[in-house]
Amino acid sequence: MAAAPVSIRRARPLLGTFVEIAVDGQSFDAAEAAVEAAFAAIATVHRLMSFHEADSDVSRLNRGAASGPVRVHDWTCQVLEAARDLHRRSEGMFDISVAPALQRLGLLPGASPSPRLRCEGAFPQARRRPKALSPDPHPASGERVQRARGAHGRIQLLPENRVRFVDPSVKIDLGGIAKGFAVDRAVEALLRHGIAEGLVNAGGDLRVFGPRSHAVDIRDPRQPDRPLYRVALCNAALASSAGRFDPVRSHSALFSGVIDPATAMPVRAISGATVCGPGCMVADALTKVVMNAGEGAAAILEHYGADALFVSARGQVHITADWKNEVHLAA
Repeated sequence: MAAAPVSIRRARPLLGTFVEIAVDGQSFDAAEAAVEAAFAAIATVHRLMSFHEADSDVSRLNRGAASGPVRVHDWTCQVLEAARDLHRRSEGMFDISVAPALQRLGLLPGASPSPRLRCEGAFPQARRRPKALSPDPHPASGERVQRARGAHGRIQLLPENRVRFVDPSVKIDLGGIAKGFAVDRAVEALLRHGIAEGLVNAGGDLRVFGPRSHAVDIRDPRQPDRPLYRVALCNAALASSAGRFDPVRSHSALFSGVIDPATAMPVRAISGATVCGPGCMVADALTKVVMNAGEGAAAILEHYGADALFVSARGQVHITADWKNEVHLAA
């Protein structure tokens, strides 16, 4: 008589958040081995792509790639290639070279925010009109093309996993894509170990696989302690971006950590975005495109087989017409 499948759930601090892995396996030992392999894959991504770790590929690139080619791990090269493709297809709205802006605004270490920012605990309103949800295709098109050429031309991917920055001012941050990549690598590890059903959740960037649907709550980006929608997720990934949230200080979102590359300031027209797609890396990256473009992201979402739900700063909720997973208002 065959033994009944076992279910285990484990969580560890990685990627600047808590990563949870839940699986169903044929035996406890097999399930534990699979989970360990998945956590090892995530730890490798953390070691390679953290902005904060001095010996990571990202830190080595930021220190030395302007002086000459720097060899990186194959996984880092894969993420850089994906980021380059996303940058081109989004006309510059996904940009890994916004690290200096994040440093200047106090969202990454290396530079101090201005005294005004420290006092306010948030960012001052940008002195410009809010970006429309559907960008004007005429006067803005030249700006978008110029922006799309920016990081793409300054980061060179060379043979044998070597990378060079042509401009000494270039600094990269993979925080907008690496977490999703880590989730995908963890799922690959679980599948290699014969796991037929599971979930990997890295602080809200998650992917599920197997025959069952998983109920996933999407937070209200204006009040992150409250759910807005519940999604029945099956064999898909889900990623979200919204304002930063400190429950000790406020029950409301403080400000966006997503940068508009055109202004080097936080996005304001959209409060939060959730993207559902086949893989978590692309879903993770596309949330930043949707935060910048709103309805203007329709073409790139279609290209990657992804759907989006986003909330404008005025509280309007938009959901792509062909959203593939069941979604309901949260109770």
